[in-house]
Amino acid sequence: MDYKAVLAIGLPLGLGLVGLGSALALGRAVAAAMEATGRQPEASTKILINMATGCAFIEALTIYALVFVFGLAGKI
Repeated sequence: MDYKAVLAIGLPLGLGLVGLGSALALGRAVAAAMEATGRQPEASTKILINMATGCAFIEALTIYALVFVFGLAGKI
């Protein structure tokens, strides 16, 4: 099997795993933030800022993976 076949199979699978991991991480982060807001409503602003920062980092990793896949897809 040549490298083009491996890339053609591996890139979509890898991107799917990245998307799944991102979705699970974002869901967990938002659920934890909502739980924390329910426990301490007066700290909701701080919790929201920290949650948004964490979500931005998670999304940035997902976008980096997408750019990496597009870069390697040009080799097929």
